[in-house]
Amino acid sequence: MKVRLPQGNGGAGNMQQLMKQAQQMQEDMANLQAELETREYEVSAGGGAVTVKINGKKEITGLEIDPEIVDPDDIETMADIIIAGVNEAIRTVTDTANAEMEKITGQMPGLGGGMPGGFGF
Repeated sequence: MKVRLPQGNGGAGNMQQLMKQAQQMQEDMANLQAELETREYEVSAGGGAVTVKINGKKEITGLEIDPEIVDPDDIETMADIIIAGVNEAIRTVTDTANAEMEKITGQMPGLGGGMPGGFGF
């Protein structure tokens, strides 16, 4: 019995197209990553008592503390609010990067929003 290979739409042409799409996606992701690293975010915690400024590389670039929360007898509360602000700022950068990357990877079957753990940004 002879096996017939598909003619026309199958074979190497589809593989070349797939490789082209993958290369374009890789380029788009690299460009987006570079752009994400230049972004600046500002996040508040404790009802605005603490404001954290962070860049896309997850580097804290500023920290503002409302003098009203500075109580020498309750440093722990101030520390908790600062930690909450920093954690929220990091979460904001990570969530934004993951959402933007999913816009690109959603173009290829199997690479959409189903990636566990996100993209690790």
